[in-house]
Amino acid sequence: MIEIVAIDIGGTHARFALAEVEGGRVLRLGEPCTFKTAEHEGLETAWAAFEAAIGRPLPPAAGIALAGPTRGETLKLTNNPWVIRPAWIAGRLGTGRYTLVNDLGAVAHAVAQLGDAHFTHLCGPDRPLPEGVISIVGPGTGLGVAQLLRHGGGYHVIETEGGHSDFAPLDDLEDRILAQLRRRYGRVSVERIASGRGLSNLYEALAAIEGRDIRLRDEKALWQAAMAGADDLAAAAFDRFCLALGAVAGDIALTQGARSVVIGGGLGLRLAGHLPGSGFRDRFVAKGRFERRMAEMPVRIITYAQPGLFGAAAAFAAEHL
Repeated sequence: MIEIVAIDIGGTHARFALAEVEGGRVLRLGEPCTFKTAEHEGLETAWAAFEAAIGRPLPPAAGIALAGPTRGETLKLTNNPWVIRPAWIAGRLGTGRYTLVNDLGAVAHAVAQLGDAHFTHLCGPDRPLPEGVISIVGPGTGLGVAQLLRHGGGYHVIETEGGHSDFAPLDDLEDRILAQLRRRYGRVSVERIASGRGLSNLYEALAAIEGRDIRLRDEKALWQAAMAGADDLAAAAFDRFCLALGAVAGDIALTQGARSVVIGGGLGLRLAGHLPGSGFRDRFVAKGRFERRMAEMPVRIITYAQPGLFGAAAAFAAEHL
């Protein structure tokens, strides 16, 4: 058994925890410590802040999950100003061994290693995740996508950038929403719709379509009003968000040849009480000739509080132990 530092760096927050790993698996994940990425210049200063918070030197090994690409000389996170250069990680952080994994790749590692008690049913048959391909869809600050293959007691994770595929409107209102967003972005990806920041895009697009003033400009306040039903336009945007997420999750499952789907990401747990009663399921299964196949596919939400941190540790264990 060895102790490592598990790190999950998203668009808004960077989370750190100590973890114990052995035999390719995570034995224990310690209490997380969360920092706002906007309050630190980068990984090195956040690492020092975590070391100061726990009051002792950090172990010389780390599993690091990044919300962005993990290959190249310079890594620029997708929705975060931090820049990470893998060549200096060992020297500046003092890590003899480390693993870099995409943030949704980390969630896929967590899905592979966590027990069924850490998932809740969303739609489809209410049964444990089967072997075969599992699509991982993670709405957070952005929209992450990964693929997990479980077979014969082992597993393999494939990291993707599926959240940057094109948004496909499915009704007249979504045609008009797309037209509004094209004026701002040119090309509109599914991340512009089915993500934390996507709700703001939907809200502003609906306001423009209806000729209404934008009352909620703060993203946190918008999400609170939308999920509580405290503002009719915010609630309408949230309904559209759920529809779009269902459609996107179904598209990803078909593209990846999945036998099941897991919703994760920074918003996954917050959405657990809302998605089952939304239009998510209708859009997920509405795939024409494949509707029956989609209706028979288990869709679950991961309820483990820190899947990115757990998965970062699991990715290190899978690579080094």
